[in-house]
Parts: sequence; C-alpha cells; structure tokens
Amino acid sequence: MPPKKMRPIFLLRQSLKTHIRHTAKNLSTSPSRHLPLFNTSRPLQTLKPTTTTSAASAAGGPFFHSRSLHEASADEDPASEGEEDGPMNEFLSRFVSLMRSKLVEAYPDCEKPTIDSMLLVIAQKVVSEMDGSGLDPKLRPLSASAVSADLSEDLWRTVWEISNSVFEGMKNERRRREMKGFLQCDDVKAMCRFAADVGVRGDLLHEFRLKWAREKLEESERYRELMRNPPGVAREEAETPVEVVDLPKRRGKIKYKIHGLDLSGPEWAEVAFKTEEGEKRVFTEVAKPVMGKCKLVTERLLAMGEGGELSGVVGEWKELLEPSRVDWVTLMERAKERSQGLHYKLAELLLDEESYRPTISDYSKLIDNYAKEGRVEDAERILNKMTDKGLKPDAVVHTILVHLYSKAGNLELAEAAFNNLRSQDFRPSLRLYSSMIMAYVKAGSPKSGEALMKEMEMRDIKPTNEIYMGLLKAFAERGHVDGAQRIFTTMQIAGLHPTLESCTLVVEAYGRAGDVDHARSNFDFMLKAGHKPDDRCVAAMIAAYEKKNMLDKALNLLLELEKDGFEPGTATYSVLVDWLGKLQLVDEAEQMLMKINEKGEEAPFEINVSICEMYSRAGVKEKAFEALQRLEAEKERLREDEFERIVEGLLAGGFVSDAKRVHELMQERGFVSSERLRVSLMAAQAIPRQRPRPSK
Repeated sequence: MPPKKMRPIFLLRQSLKTHIRHTAKNLSTSPSRHLPLFNTSRPLQTLKPTTTTSAASAAGGPFFHSRSLHEASADEDPASEGEEDGPMNEFLSRFVSLMRSKLVEAYPDCEKPTIDSMLLVIAQKVVSEMDGSGLDPKLRPLSASAVSADLSEDLWRTVWEISNSVFEGMKNERRRREMKGFLQCDDVKAMCRFAADVGVRGDLLHEFRLKWAREKLEESERYRELMRNPPGVAREEAETPVEVVDLPKRRGKIKYKIHGLDLSGPEWAEVAFKTEEGEKRVFTEVAKPVMGKCKLVTERLLAMGEGGELSGVVGEWKELLEPSRVDWVTLMERAKERSQGLHYKLAELLLDEESYRPTISDYSKLIDNYAKEGRVEDAERILNKMTDKGLKPDAVVHTILVHLYSKAGNLELAEAAFNNLRSQDFRPSLRLYSSMIMAYVKAGSPKSGEALMKEMEMRDIKPTNEIYMGLLKAFAERGHVDGAQRIFTTMQIAGLHPTLESCTLVVEAYGRAGDVDHARSNFDFMLKAGHKPDDRCVAAMIAAYEKKNMLDKALNLLLELEKDGFEPGTATYSVLVDWLGKLQLVDEAEQMLMKINEKGEEAPFEINVSICEMYSRAGVKEKAFEALQRLEAEKERLREDEFERIVEGLLAGGFVSDAKRVHELMQERGFVSSERLRVSLMAAQAIPRQRPRPSK
C-alpha cells in the first residue's frame, strides 16, 4: 500500500519544530547567548542581543530554505503544492519578507543566521495560531491573558500588524487580478460594443467599462460571501431562542409639560377622553336627509334675515326632523353661507337646545366671532350665559377676552383675563402679549407695557416693530424722555434701524419735556442718518423751540431747511399759529392760517384751541366764538390742558359766563382743574367783566 501523501503545511510545521529544537539545543550549550524573542517587559525596539551568534547557521539557515523543508517536500509534486497551498505560501513569503526588515531594523548588530533563527521561531508561532482556522484575514491582537509565553506582547503586536497588512495586500492584488479578468469578460465587452454603437467614445467609454467591470466584481464577491456563509447557517442561528430581559420598571409619575401646562395630571386624561368622544359624535355620524315638508321649513328658515324670529321656525324644524348634533351643525353651516348675522343668531339660540349638546367650544367660538367684530356687549352676554350654565372659562376664552377688552380699551377687564391665564400656567403668545401691551398704551400706562415687553424678551419672544413703536409713541405723547430713549435704544439693540418715524417721536418727546438741546441733537442725528425731515418732524422741532420761546432759532432752522428744498406744511404752520397766537401777533398768525387754506388741506383740530385763545385774548368776539362752537361740537376730543387754555383765554378776554360754561363741560368729562384756574374763576366772578355775546 503506497504511503499517504503528506501536505506541505504539515511538512513546514515539522521542519519548524525540528529547527526550533535544534536551535534551542545549540543555545543551551552557549551560556553567553540568548534570543530577545522570548517574553520580556522591554519593548521590541529596545531588545538587542548581547552577543552575536551563528547557531542559526548550524540549524540550517532560514526556515523556508532549511534542509529539512527541502527534504520533506522532495516527494511532493510542485504543481500540486501550488494549487493546494498557494495562498498560504504567498502569505508566508510576504510575511517573512516584511518581518525580516523589521528584525533587521530592530537588531542591526545581529548576523543573518541569528535573524533567520528569529524568523523561524516567529513563523512557527504564526502557523500554530492559524492552525485549524485556515487563512483568516481578520487577525486581531490577542489580549494580555492570551499572549503566548514565548513571545513578548510588543512582538505579538508587530506580528499582527504585519499579518493584517499582508492580508490586505493579498486581497487588493486578488481584486486587481479579478478586475483585469472582468474587463475582458464577454458581458462587459458586449456592453462596450453597444455603447460604442450608440456614440459613446473616449474617456466616457473607458469609465463605463470600469464601472461595469466593478459591478461584476462586486457581484462575484457577494456570491463568494454566500458560499462562505450559507443561508442555512444564518437561519439556524436565527432560530436559536433569544432570552428576553425585561426593562426595569420606572418609579414615580411621568411629568409632561408643553407651553407651561402640566399635562401629567389626571384631569387631562379626562379632557382627552371627552375630546375623543366629542369627535366620535361629530365626525362619525351622518346628517339625516332633509326631505318633504322639512325641506320647505329649512328653506323658510334660511330665507329669514337677522331680524326675524327664529324660535318658532326652529321648533317646527326640530319636530319634523328630530335632529342630533350633526344635523344642527349642518344647518348652521348652511345658515353661515346665507348670512353671518343669521348664523350668529342661530348659534346663540342653539346654546339652549338639549339635542345640540353645546360644549364650551361652541361658546368660545361665538364669543370669538363677536369679539372680532367689536361687539363687546354681545360677547359678554354669551360669556354670562356660559357661566350661568356652570362652565368655567378656559384658556381659549380668556385669550379671546384679552383681545376683546384690549381692542375696546378696557384695561381692567383685559388685565383680569390676562392674570387668569397666568394663574393657569399658560404661556402667552406673541399676539397675546401684543394685545395686552397695546391695552396699556391706550390706557396711558406705557411703563406697564414696557415691563410686559421685558417679560417677553425673558421668554425668548421677540417683540415686533409695532410694539416698539406703540410704546415709543406713548412715551413721546406724555413727554417721558427716559422711557422714549430706552425704547429707542432697545430697538437698535434688537437690530431695528432708526427710521424717520422713530426719530420724530424722540424729538417730540424731548420737545414736550422742554429739553430743546436734546431735541435738536436727535434732530441732527436723524439728518446724519440720511433721513430727510418731513413736515411733522420739523413741526415737532419748532414746538420744542416754542417751549423756550426761541423764535430766532426756529426761524433760522426753517431758513436752513428751505435752502435744502423743504417746504413747510400744515403741521408746521399750525405750530407757528399757536406760537404767534400766544405772542398776540394776530396778523402774523392770520397769515399762517391763510397759507394753510392755500394748501387746501384740512387743519388739525387742535388749531381751534389756539385760534379761540388768541381771539379771546385779543377781544375779537365773533372769531373767538366761532372757534369755540367748533370745539364744543367735538368736546370729546379735548384734553385736560386744552380745556384749561380755552377757559383761561375766555377769562382773559372778559367772557366769564362762557368760561364758566366751558369749565362745567371740563368737569363733566372728569377732568380736575388746576388750582390756578380755580383762583382765576373765583376772581373773575368777584370782579365781573362780562362782555355781551353776539347774537347767532
């Protein structure tokens, strides 16, 4: 029986073992010689032999040129060896070549036989690690506990690095060979011929050929991976039961907040349940068909206007159809298409209908509709009806009330609704803040509005330009220069560039406060900013000069502006009329009035106060009383200071009875006269100088 053929890798291992035993025997006979390949605490770069040795030459030289290897493989067929162990031989050849360079670099003083002996030991360890697993391309460094006791940890790390680089190089070379083969395969050639037929040439054709060959290579690698890891193995692994580990149970209650509302409470679960039930009632039901007599009643109901009596027709319609909520909703939608007033009236009537089952949402929608139209009394009536039914206003209703009362100028009720929202931990929106700030502005409390604006900024809500301008205007009208300057500065910090309107308001604020210097500096700042002053801005600057009676500077300013093309308008002429009237320059004031009439524009209402005071002091009764009649016709527009000017002018002209009558109108408006005015009235009554009033 012929002897069993031995594999080359087995012969390699046998020759390595023989060589190691021979080398160890020679080393044991020489006490001055040791190999720095065994385990040591020093790194690889610092390990150097103390003496050179030629023991490796006695052992037969390098392991891949050793005599035992040649003798063992003499009986083998070279062709068979290349076919069976080609990858292993290539790996060992590359590995030894790279490892030799590392050893020569680390041990420059060692002779070639010593280096060969080192390579023999290292190669034997690498082969033993690959025993049973074949040529595994995923070699990784071993842990400290798994490191061989013969080689140091640093040496193992170097071995793994070289092995992985060898595997990577072999893989890339294999891919290049396969890529060359796929470039010449029939499928790629056929596609290239087709591409050439349709006009693809040059570099583009070359790129397509590489792309198609690469796709073939990737497909081949996928099939190779499937052959290496069959799907059956994966299924067996997938069928292995997996132990399920329960997650630890959470202790405590989950708290969830959105926009400041704590939604983790039990009441919100009830709200969600009611909402779901309400949606089921509305959207899952289908309205009943309206036919016959019921259809005629429906048409008669829809034909009725807002002033018609709906209760009787609605009752008849209810008896005929026996409606549910969805039927009522359908009827209201049809009424809304006909008339908005009819829709409101029908919706209000259905709030008392049991079959309609009204909710707080129905009340809030109707209140919102009335609020948008400014119908405060109607909105309050629906609100009272809702509270009488035991329904408390929610955040939606309070939000609507804030907008309603802010628009109506009722600060007290708007503030109450806003505080109710805060008590419910509701985070106001930008629109809500804007409405509340404007309510403060209308009520003459810009400081409260400014505090609310700062609260907005703390909540990362950016105020709008309308909010800034509203506060700036409120401060300017009252002459609060500090507040106006703060708002003006805040606008610039927020990135809003100064405009002609904002600069004019700052000038007006300083003008009303009597600070001419700051008013002029802001006026000059506006000019430097590139804004051309308009009639209103110039009038504000002239009014500032009027406070200090600086007529010469005012005229110089007008002359300078006229050189630049400015033409005074109604506002500037009105300020000059007021100023000249106070100086009793009647002729000059009348010239300004003529210029206003020439422009064909309507003079401002406030100019009547100046005219009445001027003619009263000058004793021109007819013109004074003519202006007084215009003022009395629109007495609601008069301010407290304007009332006092009229009364003082009438007293100065001797029209005591008329002055007393205007003073009574002032008190009816709720204004309190100053001490000086009361003393003047008492003195005029004690020493009467009444002049006869001309007949009308």
